[in-house]
Amino acid sequence: MQMRPLGRSGLSTAPLAFGGNVFGWTADEATSFALLDAFVDGGFNLIDTADVYSTWVDGHQGGESETILGRWIKASGKRDRVLIATKVGKPMGGGSDRKGLSARWIRQAVEDSLRRLQTDRIDLYQSHDDDPTVPLEETLATYGELMRAGKVRAIGASNHTAPRLHAALEASARLGLPRYETLQPLYNLVEREPYEAELEPLVREHGLGVINFFGLARGFLSGKYRSQADVAKSPRGPGIQQAYFNERGFRILAALDDAAQALRATPAQVALAWQMARPGLTAPIASATSVAQLQELMGAARLSLDSATIAALDSASAWR
Repeated sequence: MQMRPLGRSGLSTAPLAFGGNVFGWTADEATSFALLDAFVDGGFNLIDTADVYSTWVDGHQGGESETILGRWIKASGKRDRVLIATKVGKPMGGGSDRKGLSARWIRQAVEDSLRRLQTDRIDLYQSHDDDPTVPLEETLATYGELMRAGKVRAIGASNHTAPRLHAALEASARLGLPRYETLQPLYNLVEREPYEAELEPLVREHGLGVINFFGLARGFLSGKYRSQADVAKSPRGPGIQQAYFNERGFRILAALDDAAQALRATPAQVALAWQMARPGLTAPIASATSVAQLQELMGAARLSLDSATIAALDSASAWR
């Protein structure tokens, strides 16, 4: 399996990342451990989480995903076989000062994450959201402190607009500060425009790694949501119906079905393989709640899409 660079960080990853938002939420600890073992033993290495996972669950305070990942690291002894990517910036609750990208909060948040993860370093530390209330120089200089201390190996940006990402890259170059080496944007076959229109030219010009989220469009691209009956089976259903049940969405599913049949694969595998084939895209992030589901997703890395298949998917999903 060919490894791909995460920008100029010196880190490299397999072409699929595991989304750790499920740990402690839709996957209990035992299931999470089984998923992590299967993922790493399958030859993959990038695990993406965040301090804020999973504050949206009643009774949770944030840090649940990192805590389970940390327990797995300690129990498995596989720390040196994985790259741990986590994030800082989203509101953690418990006060209005427990969010953002100020020097004070980053310094506190990284210690909290390291403790929960039971590790001495974070391989990729990402700004979960842009924070226009804090000077870019302050944020980037603080990351530099953490890198010099060996607590962080590389930094990345998530949910940033092209102008703000460009400004951050310029500040890094002008002031000799660490630069964002990766971007984590929303990107998939049905949601192409936000990334392709402005972000893609920028990250390719500067050689950033791209680890996109919602690679399966919340499950729509797996093909399991096709009717009102399918929608009724899942709490995600109504949102998926509203966002994707339209002529273009069903045209994309039809193209995925055709490709999957020809390749003896599944629509989800084809959808991820299309992303893996896009120049400049490092590793789509995908989540699973069972080992069987994860094995299916990992199979996408073994698919090779020919130019005709890619062209058909490009055409079906065209946004301009």
